[in-house]
Amino acid sequence: MVHETDVVIVGAGPAGLFAVFECGMVKLGCHVVDALDAAGGQCQALYPEKPIFDIPGHPRILAADLVERLKDQAAPFGPVYHLGRPMVSLERQGDGQWLCGLSDGTAIRAPAVIVAAGCGAFGPNRPPLEGIEAFEGKSVFYFVARREEFRGKRVVVAGGGDSAVDWAISLAEVAARVTVVHRRPKFRAAPESQARLEAMAAKGDIDLVVPYQLHGLEGEEGRLRGVTVATLDGAVRRLEADLLLPFFGMAMTLGPVAEWGLGMSASHVAVDPATMATNLPGVFAIGDICDYPGKLKLILSGFAEAARAAHSARATVHPGEALHFEYSTTSGVPVVPPA
Repeated sequence: MVHETDVVIVGAGPAGLFAVFECGMVKLGCHVVDALDAAGGQCQALYPEKPIFDIPGHPRILAADLVERLKDQAAPFGPVYHLGRPMVSLERQGDGQWLCGLSDGTAIRAPAVIVAAGCGAFGPNRPPLEGIEAFEGKSVFYFVARREEFRGKRVVVAGGGDSAVDWAISLAEVAARVTVVHRRPKFRAAPESQARLEAMAAKGDIDLVVPYQLHGLEGEEGRLRGVTVATLDGAVRRLEADLLLPFFGMAMTLGPVAEWGLGMSASHVAVDPATMATNLPGVFAIGDICDYPGKLKLILSGFAEAARAAHSARATVHPGEALHFEYSTTSGVPVVPPA
């Protein structure tokens, strides 16, 4: 199937979602592509229940709540989301349109493309456990989307970094039991977090199983009954568990983005900060993936870049057509034809 739209946005993180709104405000329809199964990028996949403190107008907002509000803000413009299907190709057509190919064979044609791919495609570093694939998405998870889903469960958290420690502390408030498995007594988390973890372990609120590492999984049809762990000397121990959270970091790569002919600088896309334009005509880049002198990797910077890219994209979609700019307090939310 080949879709036609004004703008293809590559990446459904905060910058990409706000780009939908900004494109809508200049009457451009959008299709949004992301390799992850849910919109929100790293905010949704890595720290949905962590607070963010530097969003204007929000002294404190949870990452997942920010994502939901950005989606609500974009909703009036009817974006079409293609989630769980990374964009694998970008080809210039004879009529000046861009043909964007997705991993499932879907194609989208548009005169403008906004690349908001963050740090590129990313996924978890999976532990080398036999048969783990059968448990993934059922009782083995690499992200925590909603803490309530862990209420009353026996949870094993594996890892020694910030994600493992922070989520162990948080889930101890709702889970029946939280056990932390790490291969050495010293953790790599923030000192304050490690101190709190150790204090909770001393009170019996969390079980620390160190120095151990994951050894095997027990269960049927994707449902865990237990996790076996082992020391470097081979001593094996069984832990009763309903859910396993292996936090061994993320593997991040630009993936196909690096093959699209974009001007790259140290794994980032070089842009003109006045327009957010890349070296390819009609292709713009915003958010963490783009680079220019004085660039700040902040969500609020991505929001400003999204506004600039949307206005630049409009000049590409409607060349020679003047835009009478109005503030939203005057224009309201315009009606955009279905994408």
